[in-house]
Amino acid sequence: MSIKPLLPGALGFGTAPLGNMFRAIPDEEAAATVEAAWDQGIRYFDTAPFYGAGLSEIRLGEVLAQHPRDEFVLSTKVGRVIFDEIEDPAVRDLGEKGGLFEHGRPNKMVNDYTADATLRSIEDSLKRLRTDRLDIVWVHDVAQDFYGDEWLAAYESARTGAFRVLQKLREEGVIKGWGLGVNRVEPLELTLDLDEPKPDAFLLAGRYTLLDHDRALQRLLPAAAAQDVDIVVGGPYSSGILAGGTHFEYQQAPAHIIDKVERIKALAERHGVGIKSAALQFSLAHPATAAVIPGATKPSRIAEDVAALGETIPAAFWTDLREERLTAQDAPVPAAA
Repeated sequence: MSIKPLLPGALGFGTAPLGNMFRAIPDEEAAATVEAAWDQGIRYFDTAPFYGAGLSEIRLGEVLAQHPRDEFVLSTKVGRVIFDEIEDPAVRDLGEKGGLFEHGRPNKMVNDYTADATLRSIEDSLKRLRTDRLDIVWVHDVAQDFYGDEWLAAYESARTGAFRVLQKLREEGVIKGWGLGVNRVEPLELTLDLDEPKPDAFLLAGRYTLLDHDRALQRLLPAAAAQDVDIVVGGPYSSGILAGGTHFEYQQAPAHIIDKVERIKALAERHGVGIKSAALQFSLAHPATAAVIPGATKPSRIAEDVAALGETIPAAFWTDLREERLTAQDAPVPAAA
């Protein structure tokens, strides 16, 4: 089942930054950012227990509880259970995401994709989000790099646990859709080959952006479109490097990425195009894409995202990107205005 009819628009809000990603954010600033998203008309919000060990869910829930539940779409994730026990965030084994939420809550997090853990995770998320229901649930980071060669074992645990639980909840009408939320293409390709359970959509972070899209473009997105499995694009700014930041893939951007971004910026300036506009509209141009969910920690960034989505980009800009081999030759681009 496509989730496109569920989504209130092409632009959502990814709330990983509200979990104190990269830096400690005052509660007031976090709340103002969520309110700014609401005031700008955004009605799809995505979060996860992983984001600050529940901090993002708590902050998001405090604001959304002030608005009618029927007026917004909410998604969160399973795969990690948060405990009251305290641990040092700096020593968590999170692979490439190590240190990402060192300013979040110190609650212990355990990776667990079993059926029981999935149900517990959903129950805990509902409490933190101060709501009685979730619309979409993603299975989170099932192929993350900290699993190394063992990621298939984690995937199998999710397939026999979380996947089946979520499909049952969808069939019962408890949730409206489910899928995987990852930043790797491989588990999504594997899932598309399953006869059962069948997901409704995928949240793919960082793998269909201006900076990184070749692998997803070749097989994943065409196969997903053929099976009516929608793609929600997370991380359209590639951890911030495409929005004026310094991070790529959750770490300081390497020299070759900085160079590529500078080349894209130069082309954008030549055509009078904002690089955020190019990033968002590129990710949305593929017919498999249902929505894009950039994150933000300041209210002003929300208005920038909304404006970027509405900016008119000349066809010549996309042509030049292709000619300079900054995008794949066969990557869809927005239709000319």
